[in-house]
Amino acid sequence: MGKPLSQEALDTLFNDARTYNAWDEREVSDELIKQLDDLVKMGPTSANCCPMRVVYVKSDEAKAKLKDCLMDGNIEKTMTAPVCAIIGMDLEFYEKLPQLFPHTDAKSWFVGKEKFIESTAFRNSSMQGGYFIMAARALGLDCGPMSGFSPKKINETFFEGTSIKVNFLCNLGYGTEKDLFPRSPRFSFEEANKII
Repeated sequence: MGKPLSQEALDTLFNDARTYNAWDEREVSDELIKQLDDLVKMGPTSANCCPMRVVYVKSDEAKAKLKDCLMDGNIEKTMTAPVCAIIGMDLEFYEKLPQLFPHTDAKSWFVGKEKFIESTAFRNSSMQGGYFIMAARALGLDCGPMSGFSPKKINETFFEGTSIKVNFLCNLGYGTEKDLFPRSPRFSFEEANKII
């Protein structure tokens, strides 16, 4: 604890990491996906609410269903990715708070408060999505996070009859240089930050 990561690790997680659009043919195993979850679930969320739910689309049958939900520009890179993770958020996450945050009645903070539920689920599942990308990179995977889909179709196809709604998608695999854009600019510290 408190010891900085090596430069190599920082480069893997941030400096050299990219959003990939093309993939080699190596499989992403179910065992590796479970390792990924073991890391992601350790990231903090408010009141340990853990609202993220993930559907890992791997099979040809599931990919065919996903294809109909995607914008045209995202079809090829998603269909050729070994896995597409649908990062969802459970709008009934608070039902699990007696299990996840047992030392107080946190469930009562949310019951009947729709806007609070939605903002908490979105914020925390987005944070967990960030952990997801970092954990995947730490395990040697490349990522292609994206919007560019029909939330309505995703929800109807993959989450029908549940309290889960899609947040974003993230392709997983081993990226190649094909269709890799030059890195886009980033803000300087002064453009985006202030210390007060």
